[in-house]
Amino acid sequence: MKTNAPLDRRDFLKTASLATLSALGAGSSRVFSGETGPVPPATADTLIVLWMGGGMAHTETFDPKRYTPFEKGLSPDRVLSTFPQIDTAVDHIKFSKGLEKIGAVMDRGSLIRSYTAGDLGFILHSRHQYHWHTGYTPPQSVAAPHLGAVISRTLGPRDSAMPAFINIGQRFDNGESEELKAFTTAGFLGSEYGPFNIPFPDQAADSVRPPGGMSPDRFANRDRFYRRLLEANPVYQHGSGYQRESLIRSMDNAHRLLSSPAAKAFDLTQEPLETIRKYAPGYEAGKRFLASRERFGSYEQQNVGRFGLGCLLARRLAEAGARYIEVTTEYIPFLNWDTHENGHTKLKAMKEQIDAPIAQLVRDLEERGMLGRTLIVLASEFSRDGMLEGRPDKPIKNQVDVPDKMEDIRHYGMHRHFTDAGCVLMFGGGMKKGYLHGKTADERPCKHLEKRVVIEDLHATIYRAMGISPKLSYEIEKRPFYVTRDGLGKPVMDLFS
Repeated sequence: MKTNAPLDRRDFLKTASLATLSALGAGSSRVFSGETGPVPPATADTLIVLWMGGGMAHTETFDPKRYTPFEKGLSPDRVLSTFPQIDTAVDHIKFSKGLEKIGAVMDRGSLIRSYTAGDLGFILHSRHQYHWHTGYTPPQSVAAPHLGAVISRTLGPRDSAMPAFINIGQRFDNGESEELKAFTTAGFLGSEYGPFNIPFPDQAADSVRPPGGMSPDRFANRDRFYRRLLEANPVYQHGSGYQRESLIRSMDNAHRLLSSPAAKAFDLTQEPLETIRKYAPGYEAGKRFLASRERFGSYEQQNVGRFGLGCLLARRLAEAGARYIEVTTEYIPFLNWDTHENGHTKLKAMKEQIDAPIAQLVRDLEERGMLGRTLIVLASEFSRDGMLEGRPDKPIKNQVDVPDKMEDIRHYGMHRHFTDAGCVLMFGGGMKKGYLHGKTADERPCKHLEKRVVIEDLHATIYRAMGISPKLSYEIEKRPFYVTRDGLGKPVMDLFS
């Protein structure tokens, strides 16, 4: 597993080419078809998605239940939460311990506790992440576009030099890489609307400048050579003209960024040390970041502060005109939120990773007068439970063995996939402040009880905030492809202020 190598341009071209191949055969996307219906004015100009990839347990984070401390011989069916509850800035909303800083800004946001993941049969992370990010169940007969690509295609960039869709923190050389690539693209919409991928936020500046030591002439020659290869490659020749032209336009956009003042937004060394400490307090106060690019040790050591720096980068990119920004804690099987064992210990570490930077992002955008027009969405593909796999009325085969008695701390936590409840946290962008939507049961199964929210309705809510109709469709292969499943998504209007 590669964990310590920066993304070089060969890796980038390889990744971009592979992602493009799946879309080339899809033909062209035409102007939208069908009735969109009246769309009220947008309440947000920018969308920032904070992705908790791997399955964030709702009872361990934003929907805590009865706390049971660990002791040897403990029966797992007694455990609903392994952290005690804490107060937030809103009297009737409690979080679990370790999320104090996000709790302190809860009066700026809305919390959904009744999100339920799709019923996709045997639970696989990549399938559910595909479903969350595209609104469709894989596989599809066409390459379904990512949520960010739809927004990029429909609304365009806020700044002509800035990529409209930027993806921060996810590598594609670990675990289920091909499955992740399948939805982290623009699909049939065309490469120009696909993501600008930045795996390591502290190296983002390198992605918007020619390789070190390379003259402008040599860089231009490489670009011309690559374009000739594109024309000569039979795979691309057999693709649609629309897709080839879209790829060329994406290259033109990249070159425009290289020479634009907007490129400075990618350079985190422009930020004062005090700010870096606020977003990444565990990153040796920013010293290692500022002093060198050396990476060493375990994955956990390398990952310290990475999500926090991603949130700081997201703030800078939003200021510079990015339209859609996704920052992920990174999905890698059995790491981060993918807690198949040792759940309590892993979640303690994950909370330390996300608590300060998310709260700081909210505060910074608010102080800059941007929070009102920037929608922040924190989400995960599904939740977790200590006993149930799937949902109560439709359980599936257990993927994790749970002992009858907990004899070791590694057994303490939520280790099975649970799809019948989950949390989505939203700040800014026209959402209510201090609002709680939905309710779950206080005893197992901790399923949704009121105001269920499914992915097409969540997407419709996001699109409505961005001024896009959930009935919008693009024509592909002479039929409409709706931005929400069959155009049926309905915004959750209770969330809007």
